[in-house]
Order: sequence, then structure tokens, then C-alpha cells
Amino acid sequence: MGYMVDGVYHVGDDVTATHPNGEFERGRSTVRHQIGEDFPAEAGRYHLFVAWNCPWAHRTLLVRALKGLEDVISISVARPNRTDQGWVFDDTGPFRDDVLGAKAVHEVYSVDPMGYTGRLTVPVLFDKVQRRMVNNESADIVRMLNSAFDTVVSGSPDLAPKALLGEIDAWNDLIYRTVNNGVYRAGFASTQDAYEQAAWEVFETLDKIEAHLAANTWLCGKTLTEADVRLFPTLARFDVAYHYAFRCNLRKLQDYPNLWTYARRFYHLPGVAKTVHFDIYKRGYFSASEKRNPLGIIPIGPHVDWSL
Repeated sequence: MGYMVDGVYHVGDDVTATHPNGEFERGRSTVRHQIGEDFPAEAGRYHLFVAWNCPWAHRTLLVRALKGLEDVISISVARPNRTDQGWVFDDTGPFRDDVLGAKAVHEVYSVDPMGYTGRLTVPVLFDKVQRRMVNNESADIVRMLNSAFDTVVSGSPDLAPKALLGEIDAWNDLIYRTVNNGVYRAGFASTQDAYEQAAWEVFETLDKIEAHLAANTWLCGKTLTEADVRLFPTLARFDVAYHYAFRCNLRKLQDYPNLWTYARRFYHLPGVAKTVHFDIYKRGYFSASEKRNPLGIIPIGPHVDWSL
């Protein structure tokens, strides 16, 4: 899928690391600037490079929608399937880049004068004025977007209230390790033990959330927070992709009454549904893969009814 060294793109898989015991380990994001003095909060100045089927990019699109930032921060959406050039754009149509005219996301990274070295991921928050990358860590971008533009767009919900930050961070840590990244640890495991450990952790946490939601509307009680935003992308992909493609098949999301109701409640929040693309998830997760899906056959189902 490619990587960069000193701003030069190289074809090859430098995105993941697998330990000798077969466990999958995700690489770390390294562009970690913040909206502030060097990057002032201004409407129309910033741009997100994303892909519909990337759950990490999905987080940022959800906050963009929930905070009413669609007219403040523009987006370019990469094609659903990567090539040897990584995430790529078309010349025309919905998967084109009108900001830099980039053909691939690695061209976005190469524009920045920093001489980037590392893995090539979305999302990327980009400053169109300085032609620099602000941040490529979705967790940072989610929290930035929650407050950085409050002087530009007022009246939007606070997804990280100070009084709940401890609880939010605790949920984020658990959900990232065992659910968001847990499904990948199961799907990309190269040994039976590594797979089983990851898969069991996925369902142990889903069981915990199911019990918690018996008495709570959202993860932090009655308040919608960043923790819900970070959980939802995995839930949206679970039954159509992770359950089958990543062998997280002990139960489906629909088998959890409280969690299924919760997921659909979130889906029907203003602006959320337009960020969800179930067919693209299937195309992405069932794309040709020597280990996971050598023939690249995309299943016709399942049909999941997300109506309330």
C-alpha cells in the first residue's frame, strides 16, 4: 500500500507490523499539530482528506456533521479500494480532489515541506493557506473539531464536556483497544491464538456495553459524547463487514438488543446517515486479499435495516 521516506513515495507494505506471536500492531500517526496560533481557526481554510470505508476517517466526518462544520471544512473522498499507490482519487466524479488535484493521498503528504517519513493514512486535516498538514491522527482531529471552531460556528453540542473527560477517555481507551482496533487484531491475526484472544476481547467489550446501555441512553449517561462518536464507525461496519470478513462472528450487532437500538439511535442523529455507506464497506473489506479473500468476491448480503 506504500509508505514515504523524506517525502518520497515507495510502493510496499510499511503500514502494519506483525509480532512473532501473530498479533497485529497498528502504526502510530506522527503529524500532530493543533488548531491554534500556527493554524488559526478560520472558515474555509481547512480541508479533510478521507475515505468512506475508513473507520478512522469516519470519526472525523461524524464530528464534522454533528458540529455543523460542513460549510467550514471541505473534504476530498478517496476511492473505496486502494492500489499500489495507496488511497487514490479519480479525475472526475465523487472521488476526485478539487483542492490539490491530487491523484493519490501520498501526493497530499508530499506537498508538505516537512519531508514526511512514515505510513500513509487518512484522515488528513490540511491547511489550504500554508499547504501543510495539520494532523493525521483521527483521535486528535475529533477532539480538535469539537472545540476549535466554536468561535466560527456556535450552538453546536459539546462532545467532550470537561466534567465527563475522565469517563470519556476511559471508554475511548477500552473501545479503541478491544473494539475499534480489536476487530483488526482479529481480522489480521496470523495465528489461531492471536485471533481468538482478539475476537474474545471484541465480544467481551460489546457484552459490557450492552449491559451498560440497559440503563443509559449513551455511553456517558444521557449525554452524547466523543466516546459514542468513536464507537459508532465500528458498529456501522460490524454486520456487513467485520462479522464475516474479519471472523468476528460470535454474534452480530443485531443480536444485542440495547446496542442495536443505540446504534440506530446514533445513525438517525442529524447528518450521520449521509456519512454511512454500507455497500462501500463491503467493497472495501471484501476486496481481493491473498490471505483474507483471494478471489475478491463481494457477498450480496446481508441486508440490514437501520430504520428505528
